[in-house]
Amino acid sequence: MSLTKKILLGMVLGVGVGLSLNAIGQGFYDVSQKFVLYPMGQIFVNLIKMLVVPIVVVSLVLGTAGISDPKKLGRIGFKTVAFFLVTTAIALTLALTLGAVLQPGAGGEAMQGGDFEAKEAPGVVETLLNIIPTNPINSMAQGEMLQVIAFSIIVGFGLSQIGEKGDRIYRLFEQANELLMYLVQIVMKFAPYGAFALIADAIGSQGGDALLSMLKYMLVVLLALVIHLFVTYGSALYVLGKMNPIEFFKKFSPAMIVAFSTSSSSGTLPVSMRTAQENLKVPKSISGFVQPLGATINMDGTAIMQGVATMFIAQMYNTNLGLGELLTVVLTATLASIGTAGAPGVGLIMLSMVLTSVGLPVEAISLVLGVDRLLDMCRTSVNVTGDATAAYIIGRSERGREEEIPVSNEQSAQSY
Repeated sequence: MSLTKKILLGMVLGVGVGLSLNAIGQGFYDVSQKFVLYPMGQIFVNLIKMLVVPIVVVSLVLGTAGISDPKKLGRIGFKTVAFFLVTTAIALTLALTLGAVLQPGAGGEAMQGGDFEAKEAPGVVETLLNIIPTNPINSMAQGEMLQVIAFSIIVGFGLSQIGEKGDRIYRLFEQANELLMYLVQIVMKFAPYGAFALIADAIGSQGGDALLSMLKYMLVVLLALVIHLFVTYGSALYVLGKMNPIEFFKKFSPAMIVAFSTSSSSGTLPVSMRTAQENLKVPKSISGFVQPLGATINMDGTAIMQGVATMFIAQMYNTNLGLGELLTVVLTATLASIGTAGAPGVGLIMLSMVLTSVGLPVEAISLVLGVDRLLDMCRTSVNVTGDATAAYIIGRSERGREEEIPVSNEQSAQSY
C-alpha cells in the first residue's frame, strides 16, 4: 500500500474513532486523548517541526545561491511576492462575497462559545523593522521564520557572489540537504499514525452538536476554499503553468494530506518541498526559494477563513459593513499574513487584528472557535497548495533562462 493510501486510511479510521469516543462519553475520551491520541499525534508533529528550521535555512541558502545572477533573484522574488499578494486579495474578495451572498450568520444570535484570549498581532511597521534579525541563532531557536528567511537569503546571496571561494560551503549545504531529505523520508513513515491520532483527537473533542451549530459557517468557508483551490489555482496552473490542474493536485496530494492532518504550513514544508521537487519536477533552486517564503507570507486559506468569519460575526451582531470597511478587511488581512508563523491556530490571532480594524468585538472569535480546528486542517491544505502552485508556475516561467543557473546546481537537483 502506498504512503498516500496509508495516510488516507489513517484519517478515515481517525474520524470513526473520534466520533465513537465522543459518543461513548467525555471521561473515556479524556483518558484516550491523554494517554494515546495526544502523545501519538504530538510525536509526529514534533518530528516534522524538528526539521523545519534546518530545512528552511539550508534550502533557502541553496536556492538563493543557485540563482547567482542578482537580476534573476530580483525577478523571481518579484514574481513570487506578486503571485502571493494577488491570490490573497482574490481569496479575501471571494470570501467576503460569499459571506455577503449566503449570509451564514443571518438570523442568528450571539451565542456563547469557547474562551479565547486575543493576542496582539504585530503591526505592519513592526513586522518590516523586525525582518532583519539582530541574532540569527536566537531567531532560529525561537522559530521567528521571517527573520530566519531573511538571514538565509542574505547568506545565500553572499555565497553566490564570492564564487569559487564558497564552493566548499556550498557543497556542505548540499550534503546537509541530502541528509535532511533522508530524514523527511524516515519521519513520513509515521505519518499514517500521526494523521489517525490528530484527526481522532479533533473529532472526539468537538462532537456532533458543536459541528451542527456552526454547519452553515463551515459550509461557506469550505465552499470558498474549494472555489479558490480549483478555480483560482486551477486557472493559474492551466493558463500560466500550461498544466492540467487535476494532474497537479493528484501529484501534490501527499503534501496536501499531511497539511490537512498537521494544520501547519511550516510543519508541512519538508514534505511539500520534497513532493514539488520529485513529483512536479520543480527546480530545486525555485522550490527552495518560493515554498519556504510562501509558508511564511502566503496564507490564502487563512485569509478565506478571516473573510467569512468577519461577515459571519458582523451578521450575528446585526452590523452592516460598508465598502470602506470591506476594503479595510482585505488590506488588513493581507498585511497581517506577512510574517505570521504557519502554525496551528495562528489564524485566530490574525482574525483578532481584522475584527479590531472594522470595530467588531474580538470576543466574538469564540463563535468560530468551536469548529476552527477542523477548518484549520482544510485551509492549511489550501495554503501549501498555493505555495506549490507558485513554485511550479515560476519554475516553468524560468525554463527559458536555464543558462543562468550553474550546471553544478542542475546536476545536484537530479538527486531528488
